[in-house]
Amino acid sequence: MDLSVNRLKREIPKEIGSLVGLLSLNFSGNLLTGNIPDNIGNMKLMESLDLSMNRLNGEIPPSFSKLNFLNHFNVSYNNLTGQIPTSTQLQSFENLSYVGNHLCGPPLTKNCTSKSIPTNGANNGRNSEGSKVNWLYVSIILGFVMGFWGVVAPLFFIRSWRIAYYRKLDHICGKLYVFWATIGM
Repeated sequence: MDLSVNRLKREIPKEIGSLVGLLSLNFSGNLLTGNIPDNIGNMKLMESLDLSMNRLNGEIPPSFSKLNFLNHFNVSYNNLTGQIPTSTQLQSFENLSYVGNHLCGPPLTKNCTSKSIPTNGANNGRNSEGSKVNWLYVSIILGFVMGFWGVVAPLFFIRSWRIAYYRKLDHICGKLYVFWATIGM
């Protein structure tokens, strides 16, 4: 059902959730207001849901975690707030599906914090944002160091290894030369 860019106003009707066999719903680019009906989560066969570019507010209903067949989801450019419900589907979409809102939690980098949650005593009240380790760079550096010191450094420092390595390399190059010469390259 594609009702996009039709200047639809008011709230999304709650009765929309009774269309349990609906596979695709597109309300993008309208003037819809109010909360997203919770019973849209009952539409368990839904594959595509686009509510972007409206004036929707409130939270993404927790029942959306039941939408297991979604392969397209977009609620960008609304006035939605709160945490994105936890499910395997909703966390798999790109940040662009949520941009233009006040949402937090995975897959977004903005963490959800509550004023009622005390700060971690082991953290001494400091924010842990600055102390995050980028494990990709750590693994690249470790790989380089291990590769260099495990392969290149022994060849450089141990003469017998170096001689054996170059003999093997020369032997392989000789075989390749003979192979290419016999096939006419």
